[in-house]
Amino acid sequence: MSTRIAFLKGHGTENDFVIVPDPENALDLPPAAVAALCDRRAGLGGDGLLHVVRSAAHPEARGMAAEAEWFMDYRNGDGSVAEMCGNGVRVFARYLQRAGHVAEGDLAVATRGGVKRVHIAKAASDGGPAAGDVTVGMGRALLPEGEVEVRVGERRWPARNVNMGNPHAVAFVTDLAHAGDLYAPPPFEPADTYPDGVNVEFVVDRGPGHVAMRVHERGSGETRSCGTGACAVAVATARRDGADPSVTGTPATYTVDVPGGTLVITERPDGEIEMTGPAVIVAEGEFDSAWLEGVLA
Repeated sequence: MSTRIAFLKGHGTENDFVIVPDPENALDLPPAAVAALCDRRAGLGGDGLLHVVRSAAHPEARGMAAEAEWFMDYRNGDGSVAEMCGNGVRVFARYLQRAGHVAEGDLAVATRGGVKRVHIAKAASDGGPAAGDVTVGMGRALLPEGEVEVRVGERRWPARNVNMGNPHAVAFVTDLAHAGDLYAPPPFEPADTYPDGVNVEFVVDRGPGHVAMRVHERGSGETRSCGTGACAVAVATARRDGADPSVTGTPATYTVDVPGGTLVITERPDGEIEMTGPAVIVAEGEFDSAWLEGVLA
């Protein structure tokens, strides 16, 4: 017998997600089901899926339940599991607010990349956006040693290896068009640097403290935005510019333009990185479990 399953659609700087509320972790969402739901022609469409589960109900999050009630069980658009998604955390928090689980202010969200601290700003009262921006504490960046090179066609660039709970290769280019179509993962060397694949960011300067980027997200292709990627780009740019807040004691803030909008990234002297940007819920509805079963048959 078919059942109706609730879903929502949301985006953060046009990095869009299917949201599936499932507090008690009762739904079976294998990779093929996630890929079908995220399909833009035959499904609901999204760069990824946010499976909303209470931490205590999920085996990967029970250890974080005392610190964070809700677990973001994030999946890439192809159904593969990802450690973190910065834009996804903001949209996840916006859903929790919309559903009445949390209010404006501070909350904690469990992810495979650890517990993330989130702040939901108050809505503007001057005719501005209906909902305030969401700030996420993204943790500290790791900067593994070793040279990395990425290439597109005949072009090659050195890339900075940055880990934000998931791996990134950040390359500075003179023209974002040089990144190509980004449908396929840009090759990298040494080949064993990223055994599980990598998100690749291509970056150009726009002005002091201001850069723009394009990204290939592993498992999704080019997306309109990548939150962890924007953080990786800000850290890589700061180091390129000779700025290290842990040394200077002064925060480093960069405005990062992505195809879908703008994010503001601050690296604090204690190493914590904060990302601020919009998060929007655009639709909600139901899909029929029989449809999904048919896709998987």
